[in-house]
Amino acid sequence: MVAVTQTKPWLVQKYGGTSLGKLLDTICCKIIPQYNAGHNLIVVCSAFSGTLKASGTTSLLLQCITYAEEGFDAQKRLIDLVDLIKDNHLAVLKAFMSSHARTAAHSRIYEETVHGVQNECEGLKKFLLAAQIIGELSARSKDRVISLGEKLACMIVAACLSCNGTPAKAVCLDNIISSAFGSSINDQVAAFERLGPRLYRVLADQIAGRIRECGNAIPIVTGFFGIMPDSLLQTVGRGYSDLCAAMCAVAVGAEELQIWKEVDGIFTADPRKVPSARLLSTVTAEEATELTYYGSEVIHPLTMDQIRDAGIPLRLKNVFKPSGNGTIIYPSMDSSAPNSPASASSDGSEGSPRVIAPLSSFMLENGYHGAQQERRRPTAVTVKDDILLINVVCNRNTKSQGFLTQVFDRLERTKIPVDLVATSERHVSLAVQAPSDPSALLRLREELERFGQVAITSHMSIVTVVGHKMRNMVGVSNEILSALASAQIDIYLISQGASKVNISLVVEADNALAAMNAIHSEVLKIPTHREQENRFIPGKTFFSFGFCLFDYLVSLHLPLALPRHELPFQIHTNTHKHTHRERK
Repeated sequence: MVAVTQTKPWLVQKYGGTSLGKLLDTICCKIIPQYNAGHNLIVVCSAFSGTLKASGTTSLLLQCITYAEEGFDAQKRLIDLVDLIKDNHLAVLKAFMSSHARTAAHSRIYEETVHGVQNECEGLKKFLLAAQIIGELSARSKDRVISLGEKLACMIVAACLSCNGTPAKAVCLDNIISSAFGSSINDQVAAFERLGPRLYRVLADQIAGRIRECGNAIPIVTGFFGIMPDSLLQTVGRGYSDLCAAMCAVAVGAEELQIWKEVDGIFTADPRKVPSARLLSTVTAEEATELTYYGSEVIHPLTMDQIRDAGIPLRLKNVFKPSGNGTIIYPSMDSSAPNSPASASSDGSEGSPRVIAPLSSFMLENGYHGAQQERRRPTAVTVKDDILLINVVCNRNTKSQGFLTQVFDRLERTKIPVDLVATSERHVSLAVQAPSDPSALLRLREELERFGQVAITSHMSIVTVVGHKMRNMVGVSNEILSALASAQIDIYLISQGASKVNISLVVEADNALAAMNAIHSEVLKIPTHREQENRFIPGKTFFSFGFCLFDYLVSLHLPLALPRHELPFQIHTNTHKHTHRERK
């Protein structure tokens, strides 16, 4: 762990590629300097991205790999694409340095960064053109290509911060695997098998050394860490930068890990699909993991494992609303790690936001009861689209005890992961993510038909209801099923038993939105906008109350401040009746 040389606590911030692409000036001139005033800060950067992930740097680099494997026929397209990546980054740097005063004062930093970006892109171009001779790239070579995106982003962010008066230094982790386990692939594979999950703690110790070398400058760390034997994308996935940020937090014993996105935090449902969705002040680590796996882009599950074991809270914040509290994710109450800082709030000054210790009442206020953090209602509902439902009925000549083994063996061969499973002795239903390669599904069907009858239904979705200790919520399953029945939505598969945190159901994709809204309203008990508006529209009950109140006041002969000519017509009628009764 890095020794703290000052009294300031450590804080790790991770910025996504879209945030950096849209709000680089805000991040480098406002957010980072504000937090740096009161913390030892570490910044982790993803590769720059546009509005769509498909146009981001990582996606463009993956396309470069495709062109390299296509051979000489794609040579011009490859060169043009690398030049596009270079021009995109230089344009971002030039836009930040558009002020004449800023350019004049920091021309050396600007020129060095431009030169560095150009060299990195030219090196990539030569590497990929050489790879075209062979027509393929190994997993390690692909990792090397992908790492360029984070390296360029960190170079530019470090330059922008330094030009703004905040010393910063880019830290590239593309060789951290070889530093930790040696350059031999066999040695690395052996270390991976020996260490298992402890691998990431070893890498955190390596990161600590890199951070120590930065001195008083802010380390701007690449989200990409290490050229792995079996590819980082295959081992971790596209969320590897979140995991890198978690390892940085573990390396320095950070007070908090912050993930900065373009949303306020975690909602009870996707606000783009459910307008009445509410921002959640906090969720548990288990809930965040389930929401990520079943459709919500919250946080990588491996990230949650690292910070949970270290007792470090994670906060999601919005780059468009830096002063907002976002959503905080605490380490689990049953963790052996000590309680960590929780709720960040402004101390009223213009300096760095301070971090204050958590209170048990905070969790109680947000619906978590007791030491086990049990909830009385589910927390959120999410949808995972592009799902296939595979039903396999075992042939009579196949032994039932080996049926499931054969099914999952075929799935492993075709590398199709399973989201949900429901089984009987001779029947299995599987909900799987539709593979990007249609031939993989065709091969799977052929394999499964050797020992069973196969039916594949496409255009399905998984609707998942998430809530901590949901298994203890009496009647929640009945409420979910009743809500979907009222909305006339058919259910094709239900799964709960293996998880205490979620109940998942497979429905037709066309009904997924209606299902999510029905559950959000009827099970989470969050009214729709129309229901909320109706509460403020005076109805019959309101006027009935008004009639009774007016009659009562008149019977007491109390003076009324409202003149008779301004009373509603119905009240005039009531008054006349009352006066008529008094005459009698």
